[in-house]
Amino acid sequence: MNFNEYLDEDMLSIQLAHRLAGALNTALETQDRAFLVVPGGTTPGPVFDILCATRLDWSRVDVALSDERWRPEEHIRSNTKLLRERLFVERAAKATHVPLYRRAETPEEVIDDLAAGIEARLPIDVLLLGMGTDMHTASLFPGGDRIEEALSRDAPVLVPMRAEGEPEPRVTMSARVLNDAMSKHLVIMGDAKRGALDRARSMTPLQAPVAAVLDDIEVHWAP
Repeated sequence: MNFNEYLDEDMLSIQLAHRLAGALNTALETQDRAFLVVPGGTTPGPVFDILCATRLDWSRVDVALSDERWRPEEHIRSNTKLLRERLFVERAAKATHVPLYRRAETPEEVIDDLAAGIEARLPIDVLLLGMGTDMHTASLFPGGDRIEEALSRDAPVLVPMRAEGEPEPRVTMSARVLNDAMSKHLVIMGDAKRGALDRARSMTPLQAPVAAVLDDIEVHWAP
């Protein structure tokens, strides 16, 4: 794990967006397409606002979420809604979206089809993750109903996940898929999350799922 500290959120967003764009350009120099995986939630929004305007061949970039809430994309809790409003605009409007949601009552009904779309693009070239103060990342939640499966070495590409306190099911990439990314980044803001990350480093992945992805990751933090 390499820790990058910034003066404030604005500086973090600018520099992290440029780091991600640089990694995507590097991937595109040696292959036809690049696969970018990003988080939902509020933290990455300012990064997306800058990344979407960077100069690279977005028509050759596939973009997926690391996890998604089981809601239609027009729903306020949909992570896809955030992508459409803040990443798939300006130059990045040419990128291809690889979905983690399809209209069905439960994720289990369509999980195999969704996983096939992801698996065809693996490994991830550039990964950006977030983290909660409970030390979850993606939808790998402590106490999640399928967390052991999602953390296992032979986990499927995608795992449905339900967790106490979460109002809807989720779909998440498994830890092994996230860990295979060529360029791994974690963005966190504030003292509470920095403290949570420090604690996670001495805990097991079952207790603190973010611990499962900390090897060779670039952490980006601002107060």
